[in-house]
Amino acid sequence: MRRLPVYLVLDTSGSMSGEPIEAVKNGVQVLISTLRQDPYALETAFLSLITFDSDARQLVPLTDLSSFQMPELKASGGTSLGSALQLVADSINREVAKSTPDVKGDWKPLVFLMTDGIPTDTWQSGLNAFQNTKIGITVACAAGNGADVNLLKQITNTVVSLDTADAATIKAFFKWVSASVSTGSQKVESGDKEVAGLNELPPPPPEVNIVV
Repeated sequence: MRRLPVYLVLDTSGSMSGEPIEAVKNGVQVLISTLRQDPYALETAFLSLITFDSDARQLVPLTDLSSFQMPELKASGGTSLGSALQLVADSINREVAKSTPDVKGDWKPLVFLMTDGIPTDTWQSGLNAFQNTKIGITVACAAGNGADVNLLKQITNTVVSLDTADAATIKAFFKWVSASVSTGSQKVESGDKEVAGLNELPPPPPEVNIVV
C-alpha cells in the first residue's frame, strides 16, 4: 500500500505558551479525530509530529491514524527552525519509501509548518537539506504578527498567515489542514494524482490568509 505521509511541524517556543499552545493541542486532536472519520484518509494518511523550540524533536514518527497517540506539548525556549527543517528532511529520507523500477514507493509527503516567531538558530543550513527533499507540497503558516512571512516564503511558495494566535484562529487553521489532508487522500486513492499546489487544496477559511 502506498502511504500519503503528512508531517506536522509545530513551533513550541516560549512565545507559544498559554492560549496558543493549548489551541495547537486541541487543533491536532481535532485533526486526528476528523481524519479518523474519513475512510480515504484512514486508508492512506500516515502522520508524524515534529516540534521545535530550543531544539527540534520528532515526537511521533510516521504513524497510521488509528495508532496515533497525542504526545504532551509544552511551550518553552527559542525557535530552532533550522533544526526543524533538517529533522523533517532526515525523517522523510528515513521513513518515506522511495519508488524502485519494480515497486511504487509512498506518495510525496505533505508538510504543514506553523511558527509564531523568528528563528533563533542559523536556519539556512536546515533549509538546504529541506529543499533537497522530495515533497508534494509544503504549507508554512505564520501565526500572529511575530512571524516573518518573507522568511517563510524562502522555504515554500505556499505561505498562509493568521492575524492572531488565539484559540479560534488556530482551530480554524487545523480544520483546514485536516480538510487538505482529506483532499490529498482522496486524490491519491481515486486517480493516482498528488497534491502539487495550493489551488488543489480546499479554499482556506476567513481566518487563514493566503500570502501572495
